[in-house]
Amino acid sequence: MTILHPVPKAGCGCDGQDVAKKLITIDAALALIAEHAAAVDGTEDVPLGQALGRVLAKPVTSRGMSPPFDNAAMDGFALASTALQGDGPWTLDVVTRVPAGQTSAVPLFGLQAARIFTGAKVPEGADAVVMQEDVERTGSTIRIDQRPKPGLNIRRAGSEMRAGVTVLDQSRRLDARAIAACAAAGAGSIPARRRLRVALLVTGDEIRAAGAGRADAQIWDINTPMLTALLTQPHLDLVAVEQGLDSRDGLFLQLAEMAACADLVITTGGISVGEEDHVKPALLALGGDIHFSGVALKPGKPVSFGCVRGASWLGLPGNPLSAFVTWQLFGTALVARLTGEAGQAVRRHVVTGAAVSRKAGRCELRPATCTGFDGHGREVVTFDAETHSAQVCALPDRDGLIFLPADCDALPAGALVEFQPFCRT
Repeated sequence: MTILHPVPKAGCGCDGQDVAKKLITIDAALALIAEHAAAVDGTEDVPLGQALGRVLAKPVTSRGMSPPFDNAAMDGFALASTALQGDGPWTLDVVTRVPAGQTSAVPLFGLQAARIFTGAKVPEGADAVVMQEDVERTGSTIRIDQRPKPGLNIRRAGSEMRAGVTVLDQSRRLDARAIAACAAAGAGSIPARRRLRVALLVTGDEIRAAGAGRADAQIWDINTPMLTALLTQPHLDLVAVEQGLDSRDGLFLQLAEMAACADLVITTGGISVGEEDHVKPALLALGGDIHFSGVALKPGKPVSFGCVRGASWLGLPGNPLSAFVTWQLFGTALVARLTGEAGQAVRRHVVTGAAVSRKAGRCELRPATCTGFDGHGREVVTFDAETHSAQVCALPDRDGLIFLPADCDALPAGALVEFQPFCRT
């Protein structure tokens, strides 16, 4: 007998934990984002060729039938099946030729056929297309041995869509599949929400551009290029990228300028409780509100969310892996709310490829790699034995994040856990 573990309830498992004061659960943080973030105003008409990654502001409806006429599904010969009397074989005269994009002026009568090519309009009088491999041609005649059924190899007008039907609902972010559907519907342009204006402020006097010279106490900047890459998307407009000054007055001025030109201000670092952490005091001095600061997860506990002077604010931790993980979890959800996008990635269950031993207390999000399926058809993931908030070199080989429940200090190999794939960029 094979014993399968029951599927655990969705969630990080930290709802019942005695987490530190002011820390909230992952689900509570996501609920606060949903409560306080709304889609920005403004739409624009975007040519279909430039619409990849944009978010629909209105539904897309078909402007005509698809296909617009009966057409051949393959190369062959169009004929009238009703003209084939008695038992075969039958010999027919080929009286016209119909390439795609042209219309035959010659209707078919009786034992007549038309040479036709894929996508060409079926001539008047024909009700079937016999594929060329099933035909024996001699000069201007063809011979067929099997009687075709009416409608054989014909794509009927309107069989894919009728005029006026909804092809895509609003709030859909367009990928290549959605753009194909828009083109089939005759939409040469789409109504899109305007691009979300985003400003990025990376704090830390110790950071230097990657590859630049470093003094003894300096490190290369990972967050700026990483987050810039994550924010370089068609529905986002990255209006400012700056290194933050490690002083309250300096950050006050930078945050004020960014809030004036952006819908979303993202900061990294400076959000803990140390005497060198000035982001939250500067934000509050600007009259901002902090909806949460501190989430019961690992890595990324200091992550914060609020608003300042009409702009949403997301405070990511300074450690690069923490910043990446919290962006995947909260940043993508916040951007989706602000851009009006629906259909975000849903967590699914996978099984661990190895045993887990960890310290309980906070939900841990550990980067993992999908390696295949076990004998029961369950997806298997592998992962490192520990998570280090500043280490990112393993990320290129990871596919998403597994959620290790807060109340669990050990899991056997083959345990069911939640998995959230990394967002598309």
